[in-house]
Amino acid sequence: MNWSEEARAASEHIYNAILELPFIKELAAGTLSQERFLHYIQQDNLYIDDYSRVLAHIASRLSGIDDVATFLEFAGDGVAMEKGLHAMYTAEQAPAKSPACLFYTSLLKSQAAEDVAIEAAAILPCFWIYQRVGEHILSVANLEGNPYADWIKAYSDPAFDVSTRRCIDVCNRLAGQSTADVRRRMTDIYVQCSRLEWLFWDSAYRLGSWPEAIK
Repeated sequence: MNWSEEARAASEHIYNAILELPFIKELAAGTLSQERFLHYIQQDNLYIDDYSRVLAHIASRLSGIDDVATFLEFAGDGVAMEKGLHAMYTAEQAPAKSPACLFYTSLLKSQAAEDVAIEAAAILPCFWIYQRVGEHILSVANLEGNPYADWIKAYSDPAFDVSTRRCIDVCNRLAGQSTADVRRRMTDIYVQCSRLEWLFWDSAYRLGSWPEAIK
């Protein structure tokens, strides 16, 4: 069994819980409030700023030149695509990271001191879960008149699927070259970051922010 199959099996209950989130269901139906979607987009902008740096850091640690090029491409072209998509919905910048965004980005950045295979496993949920959620929404949504159709199309696009597969392939090769302990920790961080994907969308629906007393 490839490592990615183990990681997917260990986190499938989280993915299924994500599909049940009100944010995802209302996004597919086109009934999600603009306030909630813009809150999500603004926080995702802040997330992507850090995520792109983590991708570049992983590239700097990989030994294979093709893998280096792949992750640099992810950090450049892929992030540019997402930034462009975000700009279609809002030009406003969130004043600060929400607790969920700060939690997620801090966990990603903390993997810099771990084996590169573990750091790579940490960023995979953002690829794989988004790709799967995008395909799911496309299968159930009516895009005609849906104000979020562009977002849905972007994450269900075949090109995004190709990028996801490339990222999975790199992680599988890194796992194949790793010890059993590193492979186990790759799965652990994949599951943790999958939980934070759930938390990020749940927080956006609740308009999660810091209490006024501690802002």
